[in-house]
Amino acid sequence: MSSASARRPPLRHSNGHHARVTFEELFFDLVYVFAVTQLSHGLLHHLSITGLTETLVLWFAVWLGWQYTGWVTNWFDPEHPRIRGLLFATMLVALVMSAAIPGAFGDRGLVFALAYSGMQVGRSAWVLWELGPDHPLAANYRRILGWLLIAAVFWIAGGLVEHWARIAFWAIAVACEYVSPMFGFPLPWLGRSRTSDWTIEGGHLVERCGLFVIVALGETLLATGANLSRAEVWDGALLSAMLATFFGTIAMWWLYFGTSSRDATEVITRSDDPGRLGAYLHYVHAILLAGIIATAVGNDLAMAHPHDVPGMAQLLAMTGGPVVYLLGSAIYKRVVYGVVPLSHVVAAVAVLLVLPLGGGMDLLALCWITTGILLLAGFWEGRRRARP
Repeated sequence: MSSASARRPPLRHSNGHHARVTFEELFFDLVYVFAVTQLSHGLLHHLSITGLTETLVLWFAVWLGWQYTGWVTNWFDPEHPRIRGLLFATMLVALVMSAAIPGAFGDRGLVFALAYSGMQVGRSAWVLWELGPDHPLAANYRRILGWLLIAAVFWIAGGLVEHWARIAFWAIAVACEYVSPMFGFPLPWLGRSRTSDWTIEGGHLVERCGLFVIVALGETLLATGANLSRAEVWDGALLSAMLATFFGTIAMWWLYFGTSSRDATEVITRSDDPGRLGAYLHYVHAILLAGIIATAVGNDLAMAHPHDVPGMAQLLAMTGGPVVYLLGSAIYKRVVYGVVPLSHVVAAVAVLLVLPLGGGMDLLALCWITTGILLLAGFWEGRRRARP
């Protein structure tokens, strides 16, 4: 018997309670505060179709890196020295990846690709070695590693070519990692996994996703605070924009934590197939969090230039973030409650109706309108959930 299979893998052990999020995991998430900041600032300074496309590709990479690590800490005990070491090593590589984000479509493309693919492949290879060949999770991780190796080829190839070819290669790599779990990581001779093969601890997964939402909401507050700090004069328009962006952030917090996050824990825990629901939650959060990041860009615009009349790019940034967030939140509640909330659909339509009118108002007014719609959606949904 090999030394890897002879020792016991440091898995989490259920004692009838939800597994708690550890300090190691909270520490790990600090790197992603930096990554989210890098993404929102990059989009802010490249408000165009090209900039949006680049940011989407990079966002999926950031999210997938966190997501695959989240699965590891759901199954393994992060307080065990070997798992703690794995988290810290992943954290270091993620820091390099995040630092390379501004130049990912420039001269640091290969650095980004090597850091990201090294993090994904290295983590999964280490977990497979830790499990040994006979553990029930080993077959699933062999398939995961296979798909991450396929994706790594496209990540590295993209880092070696120029701009639009890089986008194409990296989009294929994202698809490999994002779509393959939907079909059980199917590979020739290795078969495919079933969601029952990766049964999860539901409460822990929901809490981990919620903490990433906090990270992203923190970026919206950073955008507000940084602009307030940089301003030479704190006039009425600036303070009004600060209030609008602050209350908009509260509204997004309320729509997530005030109306669904606790219920999600119970739904996953009681599910006959928690692995399937857990996978759905990860897919949905990629959309929901993208909306928060885009909203941070809109907040930055409103704080920096409250009296400016928006061009089309600015108008789309101001309205697109809230719409994407509302739709992501609606899908999340569909997974949790089995029904799409009417409040979210009406609010998303209301924001879209602002588009043809937005060219005739300044960024400050536009920010207050979108904030007001988000707050009304929160009131509506909160009252509906409060009914017996």
